[in-house]
Amino acid sequence: MNSIIIFGVFVADLCFFGNKIPTRGETVLGNNHLVGPGGKGSNQAIAAARLEGNVKFITKIGKDSHAEMALSLYKEAGVDTASVIQDPSLSTGVAGIMIDENGHNAINIVAGAAGHLQNIDIDKNLDVIKDSKIFLTQMETPDLTTMYALKKAKENNCLTILNPAPARKIQKEDFSLLDFFTPNETEAEFYLNKKIETKEDIQNAAKEFLSMGVKNIIITLGAKGVYFENKEENYFIDALSLKDEVIDTTGAGDAFNGALAVALAKDSNYKDAIIFANKVGGISTTRLGAASSMPLLKEVEEY
Repeated sequence: MNSIIIFGVFVADLCFFGNKIPTRGETVLGNNHLVGPGGKGSNQAIAAARLEGNVKFITKIGKDSHAEMALSLYKEAGVDTASVIQDPSLSTGVAGIMIDENGHNAINIVAGAAGHLQNIDIDKNLDVIKDSKIFLTQMETPDLTTMYALKKAKENNCLTILNPAPARKIQKEDFSLLDFFTPNETEAEFYLNKKIETKEDIQNAAKEFLSMGVKNIIITLGAKGVYFENKEENYFIDALSLKDEVIDTTGAGDAFNGALAVALAKDSNYKDAIIFANKVGGISTTRLGAASSMPLLKEVEEY
C-alpha cells in the first residue's frame, strides 16, 4: 500500500468521567478515571495502522513513562517510529479530558515536547515525506512548523489532509496547500466567523472554503453525518446507524481522519473513502478512550 506520513502530537490522556462537565468554578464528583495514550496526530496514526495502513509518524516526545507508553503502543499497532524524536530534556505532553454521561467532552492539552517541533525536524524527515502518498496533520503542533510541513508535503507530491483541530488561525494563502480540509461544524464556524446550523448553511460554508483555495472540503457533522464538496460534486453522507450505544466521542474525529488517509492511500474514490471513514469514526464512539477506541480493519468489515 502507498505510505501515509502523519505529523502531530502525542500526549498522555488523563480522562475523568462524570455526569457532567464542570463549569467555571464548579467541582463535580466523577465516577471513573483512566490514563491512556492520546494526541490527535498519535490517535490518527494508530487509527490508520489498525486499519492496516502503512503509517509513519513524525512527532517529538520526552524520555519518561508517558513516552514509553507511546512507543509500546506504536509497536503493538504497527506504526513506524523511525521519525519519532525523543528529547530527554523535555517532558512528554499530557491532556486533561472531562467526559460527561452523554459522551461529550472538554479537553485541555499541554503539548510538552511536541510543542518544540521545528522546521528542522521536518527537513530531517524529507525522505520519508517524499516516499509517502498521503500527508496528514492537525493544528496541535506549532503553527509555523505545521504550515512548513504542508508546504514540503505539497512540493513532494503528497496528497495533503489538514484536520484543523484545535481551530487556530490559518493564513489565507495557506488554504491553497490543502487537498482535503476536514473541520467539524464548530471548527468551520471558527474559520468563517459565522454560525452553521442548516443544510444550506453547511453547503454555503463548503463553497466559501473552496473559494479560499481548498481542493476538497469535508465538514463532519457528528450524528448528522458528513458533507463533502469539490468543484465537480457535492453530497451529504448519513451517520453510521450504530448497533451499540455512543459512550465516548473523544477520538471520533481522529478515527475519521486516520481512516480517510488509509482509504485514499488505497486509491479509493473520494465517496467510498468518506463512507469508510464515516463508519470507522462511528464505531469509535461506542468505545471508551481515544487511541483505545480505534477499531481494527476486520472489526470495521464485520460491523
